Amino acid sequence: MTLDPRAPLDIDPLLDDPATRIVVCCGSGGVGKTTTAAALGLRAAERGRKVVVLTIDPARRLAQSMGIDSLDNTPRRVKGIDDTAGGELHAMMLDMKRTFDEIVEAHADEERAQAILSNPFYQSLSAGFAGTQEYMAMEKLGQLRARDAWDLIVVDTPPSRSALDFLDAPKRLGSFLDGKLIRLLMAPAKVGGRAGMKFLNVGMSMMTGTLGKLLGGQLLRDVQTFVAAMDTTFGGFRTRADATYKLLQAPGTAFLVVAAPERDALREAAYFVERLAAERMPLAGLVLNRVHGSGAGRLSAERALAAAENLDESGIVDQTAGKEELRTSPEDLETAETPEAVETDAAADTDAAVAPETPTVAQLTAGLLRLHAERMQVVAREQRTRDRFTALHPEVAVTQVAALPGDVHDLSGLRDIGDRLAAGGTPAGAS
Repeated sequence: MTLDPRAPLDIDPLLDDPATRIVVCCGSGGVGKTTTAAALGLRAAERGRKVVVLTIDPARRLAQSMGIDSLDNTPRRVKGIDDTAGGELHAMMLDMKRTFDEIVEAHADEERAQAILSNPFYQSLSAGFAGTQEYMAMEKLGQLRARDAWDLIVVDTPPSRSALDFLDAPKRLGSFLDGKLIRLLMAPAKVGGRAGMKFLNVGMSMMTGTLGKLLGGQLLRDVQTFVAAMDTTFGGFRTRADATYKLLQAPGTAFLVVAAPERDALREAAYFVERLAAERMPLAGLVLNRVHGSGAGRLSAERALAAAENLDESGIVDQTAGKEELRTSPEDLETAETPEAVETDAAADTDAAVAPETPTVAQLTAGLLRLHAERMQVVAREQRTRDRFTALHPEVAVTQVAALPGDVHDLSGLRDIGDRLAAGGTPAGAS
């Protein structure tokens, strides 16, 4: 018994199509987005494409699996791939603060850029403002696509609590930077000179007094200095966010929603599928990770448990001859053992009592049957969860990847994941 996709997702044509320029792996946290993105990038590169994988905060073992000691904001070429088809694989990890700094440096003169970069409010904003990581992922994607140096960009979206944050964050940050409060704080800088100072001293007095109590006078001054320096760059945030959003809607982009066969993960995947449809973004399909199967799918959990119980019940009856009581007949006395022999037998009996009992074949078989029953229960639960998703979204193509016994730690492991993705991910030995 396995999860039988109603609409299989064919990965290789998607990766091979020259028109496919961006693949975005999205989904909730902890479902294998980063590994999926890396495996797709490796497979596309070994099939002849020049690929860069943009990952967000990957586990160190994943960087090592690509033969790279560490990833940073600059694409690094991955060595050791099969490049006979002429492909290349590059990988990078988003550094959101460095990306924000690059935006400032690119859109402000040297003096103003330095004033912005050294501003305490900017440093806090660029390092930890809600939505900054997602916004910078969009910015970096736009930068990579503008360079036109790669055939294919594979994006691993940030590990947000909600997969929707990737689409929402750019608008939220743009709304903040274009919001009424920021524009009000920016107004003195726009007026300029003595008039600006007069405006600041009079027109802002009531607001700054209130905000000063809430935020602190120094923080308020830092914010005012920041918005004054950023005046020339504010408009660019919204413009670039809109441009990248349109890029994600373009035919050359393909979204892959990644999920595990669990209720919460597939509920999040369903929300994201609906959001992509509402935003008219191209959805390629669903990658269902960590799917369980069994090589003995015809043996149900109920039958396996019943068989195990039957074996346990048969083991209650002592099927061995046991030890007979000693008899004191004359024949026995004539053949009685010497005291030394009796002591030797007693010692052997003591050793046998201390030694652990070796499980019988029936006990081992019953244990294996119970393990099989547990696996089949997991398979059935995953099937029900998957069925609920497909009932809501029967149009979504699906590929599945078998649950692996351990972590992926080298290119061979990523290659195995890629093979399973392309084959539909049917668990080995499943029926």
